[in-house]
Amino acid sequence: MNLRKILMYQTYRPGQDVQRFRVSVFMLVWLICGMLFFSIPPSTAKAQEGSKEAPKEQSGENLGEVGAKLANPLGALWSLVMNFETPKFFDGDLSTGDPEIGADMIFQPVLPIPLYGSGKEQWRLITRPVIPLIFSQPSPEGLSLERVHNRPKLVGLDDFDHKSGIGDIQLPALLALPGKYSGNWILGAGPVGLFPTATDDALGSDQWALGPAVVVGYKTKKFTAVLFPNYFWKIGESGQDDETPDINQGSLLYQFVYNLPDAWQVGFNPTITYNDQSDSKNKWNVPVGLFVGKTIKMGNTPVNIKAGLEYSVVSQETFGKRAAFRFQITPVIPSLISKPIFGK
Repeated sequence: MNLRKILMYQTYRPGQDVQRFRVSVFMLVWLICGMLFFSIPPSTAKAQEGSKEAPKEQSGENLGEVGAKLANPLGALWSLVMNFETPKFFDGDLSTGDPEIGADMIFQPVLPIPLYGSGKEQWRLITRPVIPLIFSQPSPEGLSLERVHNRPKLVGLDDFDHKSGIGDIQLPALLALPGKYSGNWILGAGPVGLFPTATDDALGSDQWALGPAVVVGYKTKKFTAVLFPNYFWKIGESGQDDETPDINQGSLLYQFVYNLPDAWQVGFNPTITYNDQSDSKNKWNVPVGLFVGKTIKMGNTPVNIKAGLEYSVVSQETFGKRAAFRFQITPVIPSLISKPIFGK
């Protein structure tokens, strides 16, 4: 990612200093990332010579429990999800040659804040900011208007510019129903906001948006199944670009994780996207996929690692994601807020 290009990016918006705003957001994001990363304690554990049995916290069984807990989006573990999609392949009518290649990472700190109670009776607010760090995003530059089957149609000239920077940040805040009342069910809901933090117009919408988010799932010792939909509507704009359609879009994470012996996992966790402002052939992107994962120890820190492949069985006809290789690494960090805010 070209740091100089991001920091020097300029655009004009009457009455607003957008460049200063975007640079400030860029620095704030990296400050938060750094603070969370360095909150992971360094390893101080040393192997004991002659020990016949590994400590319980280093056993495969315990690491398997950590992996199972991380599969619950409303769980109590604090973690740093780093999801790489690289390479990812884009194609459509605007690309007349080989698919365009992009790469990005979604950085998602999972920060469960205890509100009241303890154990299975504890109420928690789950904050999961979604920070897109885009290394390369193909953006079509050359277009021509041609008639196909007697209808006008935009056709690409295989002229693409590749953008890099930060995309629009999402912030869901979900109230999780305590286990005492939900049993094996995973239930939570709350608002989700979208913030115009993109460092390039091609990477964001220049709009503020708000909507609902819901989590519904079921967990056992063997598996965790989850549906996590959210939806956004425009509530304001950060610029004066009247040509950008008002946000009216949503997504659905559907996840299934099966726990295997020795802290291994298999499953899938693609995200379906929908944009109501697009025409009928460009509204949906529906990926399917499969991953293999394992929870390991790095020093004293449990780390869940997943690798997999996704392919979009439905994608935007004009131009959209077709496939992606995914690599996800999730270290568990200490809870920065351990005591319930409103007491036990």
